Amino acid sequence: QVQLVESGGGLVQAGGSLRLSCAASGRAFSTYAMAWFRQAPGKEREFVAAISWSGGFTSYADSVKGRFAISRDNAKNTVYLQMMSLKPEETAVYYCAADPSFRGTTVREFEYWGQGTQVTVSS
Repeated sequence: QVQLVESGGGLVQAGGSLRLSCAASGRAFSTYAMAWFRQAPGKEREFVAAISWSGGFTSYADSVKGRFAISRDNAKNTVYLQMMSLKPEETAVYYCAADPSFRGTTVREFEYWGQGTQVTVSS
């Protein structure tokens, strides 16, 4: 089992940058696919980015390609999301997710979830 704790959220102006971190407990972290999702008020949770256990494969939502970068450090049991050129419409709670296998990029395909970290982008 994996416990996930996100950090790094906050208030940023439009066009600014933030880096989110997700610290994982559990010895199996290095074998898990990891992902970031986000959920804005009144909207469904949506996929942002994912990374395979080795870091050799990544996937991004079209809306964040070229601006966001997901990475992981298996020695530190941590996955990161570097976000640049942020937009007000990207204000949301950002969630870290993990799964033993990389099955896809939908909510139901990730078994473990963190509590989320708030990102607010002001215009």
